[in-house]
Formats: sequence, C-alpha cells, structure tokens
Amino acid sequence: MAPLSTAEVAKLVGIHRVTLETWLTAGKVKLPRTVKVGAKTYRLWTERDVERVRKHKERFYRKGRGRKKKLI
Repeated sequence: MAPLSTAEVAKLVGIHRVTLETWLTAGKVKLPRTVKVGAKTYRLWTERDVERVRKHKERFYRKGRGRKKKLI
C-alpha cells in the first residue's frame, strides 16, 4: 500500500481532517513518519498508522454527542 496523506487517512477513518490534525497536535495520536521536500513537510501514513487512528476513534470519539465518558 502506498503512503497516504493526512486528508486521505481522515476520510478512510470517517473523521474530518481538522479533527485528525487536532489529535496530532494534542499528542493523542502518534505522528507518522515525516519527509521534508524543499520547504514543505509531508506526513507519510502507513496502514499501521491508520489502524492506530481507528482505534483512537473507536475509544474516544462519538460524532455529535461529545467525548465518550471515561470508564472507571
């Protein structure tokens, strides 16, 4: 499988790109490998990275109803 872009990963997982960017900035999801081309930096997402995002979504994300309650 070829590396995916951040927008492609968000679409595959079923979340908005901005939501994924927020999770990355907050450190909730581990950053994928990055490559610098000229002045731009690109994230190269692998299948393993996509699965990590899916698991985070299943555990913490409920669209339209806020975050899931923490299990005690």
